[in-house]
Order: sequence, then structure tokens, then C-alpha cells
Amino acid sequence: MSAPPLAEKPSRMAAPIGSRLAASLVPSSRFGGAMPWVIALLTALVVIAAAGGLALGNLAANARADLSGAVTVQVIEADPALREAKAARAAEILAGESLVRSVRVVPRAELVELLEPWLGDGAASGEVPIPALIDVELIRTADTQEIAALSRALEGEVEGARVDAQSEWLRPVYDALAALQYLALALIALVAFATAAAVWLAARSAFANHRETVEIVHLLGGTDGQVTRIFQRAVIRDAAFGALVGTALGGIAVLALGRQFAGLDSGMVAGGALGLRDWAVIGAVPVIAIALAALTGRITIAFALRKML
Repeated sequence: MSAPPLAEKPSRMAAPIGSRLAASLVPSSRFGGAMPWVIALLTALVVIAAAGGLALGNLAANARADLSGAVTVQVIEADPALREAKAARAAEILAGESLVRSVRVVPRAELVELLEPWLGDGAASGEVPIPALIDVELIRTADTQEIAALSRALEGEVEGARVDAQSEWLRPVYDALAALQYLALALIALVAFATAAAVWLAARSAFANHRETVEIVHLLGGTDGQVTRIFQRAVIRDAAFGALVGTALGGIAVLALGRQFAGLDSGMVAGGALGLRDWAVIGAVPVIAIALAALTGRITIAFALRKML
């Protein structure tokens, strides 16, 4: 008497089914879940961080461009009359240098106005000796040796004159702006990781809720690719909704902040205004968010299907 044949495990490809039928068997989620709103919040944070980083980059670039071709000469002298004479002589010497485009002796009234917030009435009283200041515009950016050559030209003629590159004054500011830009990049990276984690958790939860339905689709001949595309479409739809909402919210916040800073009426702040290229970069944020969500969802479902084997 022969033994009965072993029961064969149903093959996944026994009777292939269409993608539409497979999609109809696996319920698709709507916008009621938490994932779209989490993505919206994270996308808004990325938009604000990206706009801040781009604005800081523009601010630093414009400041460098404005100050890279300029130096300031201070004439330190206690006697007011002698100080004015030395400043006039220094301006005459500098005007004859081939590297210099223009020379301007800053009026004392302007210096007093600049120092009044810190020195109060003492700035105008004459009790505090204020150095004479000369703004020098160069024909191009000067290196360290050329700045030193300007100093040597004044040493023998004007005692107490000191030449300073204006860009050196703002080096600590440049370093602070660069640190803030790195902070914005780090924030964007963390938010991207959080977005991927949120999609991963949502996809795993959705797959676990429909695991039995997925097994039925396999028994009917559905492929892993069909199942993956079903879940991926749901992820893309939810991610697109969340990314667009988040981009709109972030854009509104950026515009509101921009108007507030514009109200300061500061030339330096105006240098950080966003241009068309910056807005194009910000406009790419939702596209990248959707692509990241789609890739994360696909990888998550692929691993989950592999564990079913």
C-alpha cells in the first residue's frame, strides 16, 4: 500500500492575478492616519531650516563681497588738530597707491553718531579721544602682503596710523554664520531620519494589519512586486499630502519671518534675502520628502515580505 502524497504548499504564482484585483483585496489607508500629519510637521521644519541656512549663506556671501575690497585706516592721536592733519596726510598717501580706488575721511560728526549708543554724551564732549577714520576702497581684494604694503607706506609718514582689513573685523561673525549653517544642515538630516522612521513604523503597522490579506493575495498568485506597489502607492499618496501641507505651512512661516526682518531696515539683514535659486531649492523639499518616503516604504515592505517566506 503506497503512502498518500504529501500536501503541496500552494505556489504564489499558481494563478497570477492582475494588479487591480490585488489592489482591491488590500485596503488602502486614507488621510485619517497620523503619518501624513507627521510628515507635514517635519517638512515644515525642513523648509524653515533650509530657508534659514540659505539666508545665512546669502548674508555671509554679500558681506564678504562688500568688505573684501575695502580697508579701514585709523589714525590715533590725542591732539585733535594734529589728528586731523595726520588723517589728511594719510588720505593723500593712500590716494597715490595703485591698489586704491577711492579714499574717504569719515567726518567726526558721523563717528560721534556711531559711538553715541555706547559712549553717550562723552562721544561728543571731546573728553574721549576718538581716532580719525579713513575708509579706503580697493580696486580688488587684497591679500595679507598687499595690506602690509599699505601699512609700510604710512609708517614713515603718519605716526599712529593702523591699517585693518574690514573683512577681518567680521571674521567672528562669519564663523558664527557658518556654525549656524552647519546647525541647519544637521537639523535637516535629523528631520530626514525622523521622516524615514515615521514612514518605516507606519508601513510596518499597515503591513501587520493586512498580513492575512497579503497571504491570501499570495495564494491567489499575487507577486511580492504587486503587494509592494500597493503599499508604496499608499505611502506616496499620504507622503505627498503631508509634504505639500508642510511646505505650505513652512513657506508661510518663512515669508512672515522675512517681513519681520525686512522691517528692521538694515542693509546687512537685507543681504540675506532669498532669491529665485533659493526658492527653487526650497521647492525641492517636498519632492525629496516624497521620494524618501517612497523609498523607505518600499524597503520596509520588501523586508516584511521576505520574513514571510
